[in-house]
Amino acid sequence: MGRAKIKKKSTFIDMTAMSDVTVLLLTFFMLTSTFVKKEPVQVTTPSSVSEIKIPETNILQILVDPNGKVFMSLDKQSDMRDVLEAMGQEYGVEFTPAQVQKFGIAPTFGVPMKLMKQYLDLPQDKQDAELKNLGIPCDSIDNQFKSWVRHARAVNSDLRIAIKADAKTPYSVIKNVMNSLQDLRENRYNLITSLKTTSEE
Repeated sequence: MGRAKIKKKSTFIDMTAMSDVTVLLLTFFMLTSTFVKKEPVQVTTPSSVSEIKIPETNILQILVDPNGKVFMSLDKQSDMRDVLEAMGQEYGVEFTPAQVQKFGIAPTFGVPMKLMKQYLDLPQDKQDAELKNLGIPCDSIDNQFKSWVRHARAVNSDLRIAIKADAKTPYSVIKNVMNSLQDLRENRYNLITSLKTTSEE
């Protein structure tokens, strides 16, 4: 008796639907993701068990590096421009419209006012290299940090303050920042930390 012939089925799989789903997922993640701001210094935040998230808008972030240098950032470009112009009036520094525009798109700032004009005239790559060596003065003789916070609050009364400091930053530096905030009656602020894992306990 002859062997029955089995029809060979095609191994072709139509991948059109799979590629459509992949493109849709990729588009979704691209549109819903938020970009992390470029920071002048690398900061390793201390760990905590708190899972409270800070809001994404109306944030004044204070960045403190391990050497005690202070940097700041605002999430709205209009706020950045208004604060710079207010600081210029206080310190007698006049900025060109191009300098104000350039400051408005900066992700982070941290330059003494006497160097601000020269800093804003630098190309972007040189600005990044210079910024990490500077920082906002926050000492008892010249506390420009307080002026920045005061003007930022005047420009946007809904601002939430968040402090992001390195785990190795000396406590005296953080205390100085907090004392400056208390002098301005800014007693509510968030401390940005990383989530503590079970292995760290």
